[in-house]
Amino acid sequence: MIKASNITRYYGDFLAVDDVSFEIKKGEIVGLLGHNGAGKTTIMKMLTGFLETSGGEINIGDYNIEHSSMEIQNMIGYLPEASPLYPEMTVMQYLDYVCNLRGVSFDKRKSAIKEAIQKVKLEEKAFNPLQTLSKGLKQRVGLAQAIIHKPKILILDEPTSGLDPSQIEEVRTLIKDLSKTSTIILSTHILQEVEAICDRVIIILRGKVAADSNLSELRASNRISVSVDRKESEVNSVFNSIEGVSAVKFIGNGGPASEYSLELEESAENVAPKVAEIVIQKGWKLFALQKERQNLESIFRKINKG
Repeated sequence: MIKASNITRYYGDFLAVDDVSFEIKKGEIVGLLGHNGAGKTTIMKMLTGFLETSGGEINIGDYNIEHSSMEIQNMIGYLPEASPLYPEMTVMQYLDYVCNLRGVSFDKRKSAIKEAIQKVKLEEKAFNPLQTLSKGLKQRVGLAQAIIHKPKILILDEPTSGLDPSQIEEVRTLIKDLSKTSTIILSTHILQEVEAICDRVIIILRGKVAADSNLSELRASNRISVSVDRKESEVNSVFNSIEGVSAVKFIGNGGPASEYSLELEESAENVAPKVAEIVIQKGWKLFALQKERQNLESIFRKINKG
């Protein structure tokens, strides 16, 4: 669906995007994650044809961005971080104007506007001037204009900016629903947004791709957690003797149980059954045994530390 090959972008002498490549399949929700200034917005603007690349190639569907930018732009719905709204227009007037820009035929405009307004829950504000709306409501109008022409691709830059917690939850649900018919790229520096919405994450660090993986794969770790009714002095030598365990770390006490983290060698497999077996042989009580999962915050911190 989307293929970026070795794309770069300079602003004068400053290299903002440095040899970035990735592919996104139809129906994926991909989070473009990075600190402010990492290059996320520049990448999205190049994908939409708003900015030209300084090098590399972008292909979307059967089209190349350099030769068929209009065809590609017709396939894309774009929500910039600061959505361009005309304050003197009402919500209905603005969306009608967007329909005109998007080439939505006159006989389909009424239903397109109605559907977009319903999806972003703006029915009560449809005839209000945009200048009277809160920041969160204006963000919803921005979402409505992005989806009004039923795009195959949605590119969203900080889509929950300015929304309260309940509105954020509504937008998350909407984005997941839209993924049934659209491929979605979501740019944010908020880790919780990516974890709540996305199937996959591309982490951008100083203009380069630092990581590109499904969230489930990225969260996987080479550690298991085990809780038993024994002190550290007794546990260490036993767990360290198990083949495939490279280190044992005491985590803490919780009631009668003490929790330990067992770091595994890269090639180690089926260590958990061995741990369970030796705990039973020793006559210890086993309270928990599970594979540890990394959260996105710890992964992001590690990547930023290099």
